Amino acid sequence: MTIAFLLTTLVVVATPGTGVVYTLAAALSRGRRASVVAAVGCTLGIVPHLLATVTGVAALLHASATAFEVLKYAGVAYLLYMAWATVRDKEALVVEERAASEPVSARRVIVRGVLINILNPKLTIFFFAFLPQFVSPGEPHAVVRMLGLGGVFMLATFVVFAVYGVLAASVRSHVIGRPRVMAWLRRGFAGSFVALGAKLAFTAR
Repeated sequence: MTIAFLLTTLVVVATPGTGVVYTLAAALSRGRRASVVAAVGCTLGIVPHLLATVTGVAALLHASATAFEVLKYAGVAYLLYMAWATVRDKEALVVEERAASEPVSARRVIVRGVLINILNPKLTIFFFAFLPQFVSPGEPHAVVRMLGLGGVFMLATFVVFAVYGVLAASVRSHVIGRPRVMAWLRRGFAGSFVALGAKLAFTAR
């Protein structure tokens, strides 16, 4: 574990993206607990990318333009769906203390968080280009080391996202009683999902 790896990880994780936007939306709609649950979902969504990198699937995505494009546009479609659902569902940012503790709702939050990160091919490419830089060529336990570094990246993701969410939840009481503010927040989150989807659509490998 090096300082360079830790600093790079923190910069990448702290940079606002789909996971951060989703966690903030969960924090404002359902509170602190939901934001932490969302952070768990986004973190779990990293696992397939890490395993893909270790097993070599990332190399296939890197080499095959078709495979990359299919996964990329699946991610774009899901982000656009999230934007549409956020605008359409008037209850998406309405606070209900009872709903915040429902197990089904918690599972839904986790599943959406997982899907948001699974359908992000740039994360796989990131791991493919990022992790090998911190593993020495010919290292006998390279796979174990990559899994360990990936675990640290996941831990940093959870902690940073949870902090974002808890901070957002702390100001929740100042906005939940103002319908117009909530309406603009809903549109803002929807616009963020659209913008992130457009960014993903126009990025190359």
